Amino acid sequence: MNASTPDPLAQQFVAFAVEAGVLRFGEFKTKAGRLSPYFFNAGLFDDGAKLVKLAQFYAQRLLASGLDFDMIFGPAYKGITLAAAVAMELARLGHNKPFAYNRKEAKDHGEGGTLVGAPVKGRVLIIDDVISAGTSVRESIAMIQAAGATPCGVAIALDRQEKAAENGVDMDWSAVQYVTKHLHLPVASIAGLSDLLQYLRTASDPAVVAHAAAVQAYRDRYGV
Repeated sequence: MNASTPDPLAQQFVAFAVEAGVLRFGEFKTKAGRLSPYFFNAGLFDDGAKLVKLAQFYAQRLLASGLDFDMIFGPAYKGITLAAAVAMELARLGHNKPFAYNRKEAKDHGEGGTLVGAPVKGRVLIIDDVISAGTSVRESIAMIQAAGATPCGVAIALDRQEKAAENGVDMDWSAVQYVTKHLHLPVASIAGLSDLLQYLRTASDPAVVAHAAAVQAYRDRYGV
């Protein structure tokens, strides 16, 4: 699908995120210290109906991606809910997959350890909301490999498609590109910044369209 052809799933997801108040416009400071004209907060998919719909988007993107995986791993904390929800939706569609997640603090009683859920084995898909610096992915890879399994890909909701920053210096690659090129894991994202821009330019609400110029300027400056 070329850049000029809208991706229907991505457009539906962006519209859903805007309507749910998860994708907001204004002026927001990012972790890299940049002033972004938009903010995506997956923690605001905070009721049953939103979570069910979010899981449907993940499942559709995963099934369309052709990624082959045996189980799902959700890094704490946002990934825990995402892994459970997506596993449920995949099962509903006839693709029952086990899932596991980690806890931040190791437990020294009961079953112990940091991993919870199904045994981590085979080809493991990591699921998260975004990839900001790749740190969470690297930590997940280490836990999966320590369990004797193989990380095989990452699924995220939104690819910001912007340059990563290290020690205040802009890199020539994005966090997602780092994961694909240096960690050698394919990344399936429901939507990206290019999809957001397409949505803003074609929205029926003039108040939404009004944000297109600021988002385009941000992409021109920081995009990859």
